[in-house]
Amino acid sequence: MKLTEWTMEEHEKLIEFMTTNSWPYHGHEHPVRALIEKTIVEGGYKSDQVKTFWIENDEGEQVGLVKIFDLQDEIPLFDLRIADSYRGQGYGPKALRMIADFVFSLPEKKIRLEGHTRHDNFAMRKAFERTGFVKEAHLRQAWFSPKQNRYHDAVTYGMTREDWQAGVTTPVMWDDAVQAKAEPPFNPVLLEFPEVFESERLLIRAPKKEDAILSYEAVRHSLEALRPWMPFAQNEPDLAVMTANLIEAAADFELRKDLRLHFFDKNSGQFIGSSGLHRIDWEVRKFEIGYWVDSRFEGQGYVTEAVERITRFAFEELQANRVEIRCDPDNVRSRAVAERLGFDLEGILRKDSLSRHDGKIRDTCVYAKVRA
Repeated sequence: MKLTEWTMEEHEKLIEFMTTNSWPYHGHEHPVRALIEKTIVEGGYKSDQVKTFWIENDEGEQVGLVKIFDLQDEIPLFDLRIADSYRGQGYGPKALRMIADFVFSLPEKKIRLEGHTRHDNFAMRKAFERTGFVKEAHLRQAWFSPKQNRYHDAVTYGMTREDWQAGVTTPVMWDDAVQAKAEPPFNPVLLEFPEVFESERLLIRAPKKEDAILSYEAVRHSLEALRPWMPFAQNEPDLAVMTANLIEAAADFELRKDLRLHFFDKNSGQFIGSSGLHRIDWEVRKFEIGYWVDSRFEGQGYVTEAVERITRFAFEELQANRVEIRCDPDNVRSRAVAERLGFDLEGILRKDSLSRHDGKIRDTCVYAKVRA
């Protein structure tokens, strides 16, 4: 097979070829003579930008026609047509190889060659693939059929100079979706927030080792009141144990594992009690408030004041979605704090916990506030 350049003297032969064959996958399935003549006159088959070649088989028969255009550009395109009577005989892939050889042998050293066809032109698509062309695009509703008065999808195939020279086919990597740079996983240790804040009468802050003696004295004076509800109040307090516990609490606060908070009278500096945000779920931003008070300061509204301020701290500084208060149904004082501050009783968990005081299985009230 070979390519033979078409000349203007062959315009009648070209017109006959174009009008006596059908082209179902081109813009005009049955182009008329006037259209072909007009295209010839306007340089649509031969110009600085366009060259047209007959495709001849070994017997010298003109089995097809190829028009190569955009020759002044680095990326030419082409239009290949095989005559009706010669289709299905393997001329398409052979013609494509000759077209690629011609284009890439030009002195201008073209960088690539591409062709387009309708997505359902399976014979042409197979010819592209057998010749080493790579599917590079699928264009939805980009190919208009005047006969059907509708749009079809189109596909683009291409070959690069490098692939042609090396005799290889380099597939397109289609998994190239643009992905936003992944945010690093949330690390609560890096979260910054105030470790000291105030209410009307109270200074509330993270625990310190130096608080051990203050906490020890408060627990010692409050054992009888705390024992029914607090596991740590079942035995006489031990200063060494309490010191170690506060060192761990301070470390947990820095690591954001547990946020114990002590509250003091702003004027006198007197230790009033302990609270904090526990059982933290940073993904959900869920916290549970616990609290106890030195019994010498009971009944003065300190706990309610501290819990209200800590709840506000959780929502404003820690972006809490949920804050819970859990307590025994018989712990009337603790329940009163939750209800006074507008926490909703969401339910009572039956037989949920074991009392360290009397060894009985107890229920648990669950109060909560959630972000609006």
